[in-house]
Amino acid sequence: MTTEKEKMLTGKIYDANYDPELVAARADAKELCFDFNNARPKEISKRQDIIRQLLGKIGKQFEIAGPFFCDYGFNIEIGDHFYANHNLVILDGAKVIFGDNVFIAPDCGFYTAGHPLDVDRRNKGLEHAKPITVGNNVWFGGGVKVMPGVTIGDGAVIGGGSVVTKDIPANMVAVGNPCKVIREITEADAHRDG
Repeated sequence: MTTEKEKMLTGKIYDANYDPELVAARADAKELCFDFNNARPKEISKRQDIIRQLLGKIGKQFEIAGPFFCDYGFNIEIGDHFYANHNLVILDGAKVIFGDNVFIAPDCGFYTAGHPLDVDRRNKGLEHAKPITVGNNVWFGGGVKVMPGVTIGDGAVIGGGSVVTKDIPANMVAVGNPCKVIREITEADAHRDG
């Protein structure tokens, strides 16, 4: 018989609210997030050890400013030289994969979960999760929200306050709600300040 966790990890509708295995996994993640968020800022190695226990895969050199919140942690992978500022939220019912050299400003969220439109199914605690993939050298401005199933290409810049509902190609500046590509990043950008 397929478990609810297996359904979740394969993109099927699953019982998010009442399945004991998933409830316990979320509680474990919340405990680690609590420990991380309550560690003193100068306890750098302690904070990094907690993140290593929590996340599925971690590259070289990372910093998460905190507070940080996630659903499970084991579905999150961060590449080399990852930086996230305050108030990062990752709802990781599906994989959330960040490439190398990703910078995330404060108050950003990455949400893999979605719920049925049908009220009866939704009220039973059913949901689905779609992965989020972020390429290398991506920068997210403050308050960006990334929705289920989105892929963001290498070198993209997502402007502050954007709600990303569709894929963003590589080397593009995209902003807005909903987020739209406004222009390509060019060689001239290497010579601009700000």
